[in-house]
Amino acid sequence: MTIQEFLKTSPLLFDGAMGTYFASKFSGKRPEDINLTHPDQILSIHNAYIEAGSRAIKTNTFGANSTYLEAEFSYVKKVIEAGFSIAKKAAKGRDVFVFADIGPVIAQTNADVLTQYQQIVDVFLSLGAKHFLFETLSSDNQIDHICRYIKQQDKDAFIITQFAVAPDGYTKDGLSGRTLFERINQNDNVDAMGFNCVSGPLHLLEYLKTLPIGEKYVSIMPNAGYPTIANGRTFFSDNATYFGEKTGQLVKTGARIVGGCCGTTPLHIEKAAEVLRKIRTKTISNITASPKPLKKEPVSRKNSLLSRMENGKKIIAVELDPPADTDIAFFMKSAKLLVDSGADCITIADCPIARMRADSSLLAAKLKRELNIIPLPHMTCRDRNLNATKALLLGLSIEEIHNVLIVTGDPIPSAERDEIKSVYNFNSTMLASYITDLNQHLLKHPFTIYGALDVNSLNFDIELKRAQKKVQNGVSVFLTQPILTEDAVENLKKAKKNLPAKILGGIIPIVSYKNACYMNSEISGIRVSEKIISLYKNLNKEEAEDLAVTISQKISKQVAPYSDGFYLMTPFKRVALIQRIIENIKADFI
Repeated sequence: MTIQEFLKTSPLLFDGAMGTYFASKFSGKRPEDINLTHPDQILSIHNAYIEAGSRAIKTNTFGANSTYLEAEFSYVKKVIEAGFSIAKKAAKGRDVFVFADIGPVIAQTNADVLTQYQQIVDVFLSLGAKHFLFETLSSDNQIDHICRYIKQQDKDAFIITQFAVAPDGYTKDGLSGRTLFERINQNDNVDAMGFNCVSGPLHLLEYLKTLPIGEKYVSIMPNAGYPTIANGRTFFSDNATYFGEKTGQLVKTGARIVGGCCGTTPLHIEKAAEVLRKIRTKTISNITASPKPLKKEPVSRKNSLLSRMENGKKIIAVELDPPADTDIAFFMKSAKLLVDSGADCITIADCPIARMRADSSLLAAKLKRELNIIPLPHMTCRDRNLNATKALLLGLSIEEIHNVLIVTGDPIPSAERDEIKSVYNFNSTMLASYITDLNQHLLKHPFTIYGALDVNSLNFDIELKRAQKKVQNGVSVFLTQPILTEDAVENLKKAKKNLPAKILGGIIPIVSYKNACYMNSEISGIRVSEKIISLYKNLNKEEAEDLAVTISQKISKQVAPYSDGFYLMTPFKRVALIQRIIENIKADFI
């Protein structure tokens, strides 16, 4: 019987978690390595799951790739060969399907990811593998390519892809499980799709109810539940009966392929098998999907700041650094002075240059609430994981702050890494996609997403491609790095021609010769022309400020035809200097 024939009349029950079950019995070792050293241990686990009622088992190869095993592929190949052999031995004569289990591959480039996938797949194909499971994925990067590759080698191969989503429906890369589900549903090279890991059975059951189930088979393999940690070890509660009941409900809701992930043991699978035996075949065959709509009620998408730009008005955004202590008086007073002078919004950096400052989002809320100033808080990917980012975005939305500038974030200086750790769950392009999805499915009032554009990049064509990707992911306005060279002006022109987005030209007044040399030499993303640097030699403070106003006015005239406004950066708390520059810009353009 082929797997397609089996699925026409019965749900397919997989095994549970090899990794966590192995760790509970043989702690301290990677299970993939054990394929070579103690194959009998892996065989005993396969047998336990089959005896519990599994009709499909996964090869013990989830982490069998060069990155995870930290080995040359010649070693990975031996692990895969041994893992497939052990699983086939366990299934022999038992009417059990063996699936080549392939976990996520992490590599520097997409090409490297695809190369590793192809190497892994080629080994399985050479061994006669007919069934493939790509599981615990956080994105569909290269999945279309590798699935097409498998089908080209064997058109009858059966392929399942599963993504790992948290209870809120997003992967760790910030991608919507629903979006991935719908995308894979259009892929002719994938036979079944669904979710595994991270979430427990109830959350995946409720999530499944919201999805538009089509003709493809749906595969759901939840964790046993949510773990606790004691003495450095991870434990799942003994909830096998509950897990079995939820497995039955998953099948009744539309899942045709079920099983277990982290924390599930042979007992969990035994309880699931007992429940599935009670579900009549005709009940399964007559399942129809009735997904709950995720669309939120229509709301106004008006954004006053964006509307001004769309109406042809050049806006002025001014950046103020948050305080490094609890004294907020200067920041609040300065913000009001700048807005009274003509600034349209105040942008607030998020721990600039990786140095601790007061939280930009909290300050944004304070400005909005107490002074009715339009804030533009910066949000870095460096300091927050996905949960913290979403929580912060929800808080900003509640506070009626609807503009956010997203950046990947400056790296932590190396001397501090022992004390301070970067998070980097994702980069700014991925975060843009995440916020766009929240805009569409969750938020009553969407964010206007701003991004950074480095017009000082030595290879601006690459920077422009990144910016175009950001636009595709939802960025609608760019703030440029300071423009202090002719090359930067030319790059701005190119950006305006090629980007379907609004652009605010960056202007930072230089306040001394020392300041010019420092920015040019030590601050990433800033380049100052030698001509400008030389003009500051031997000037006193007053003369340097006058020159800064003159140069800034000249730059504003250069960038005005190719921008939708100006992004002014306040140096060393010199608010009065920025006020003079705003006055000149208003006289010239507004």
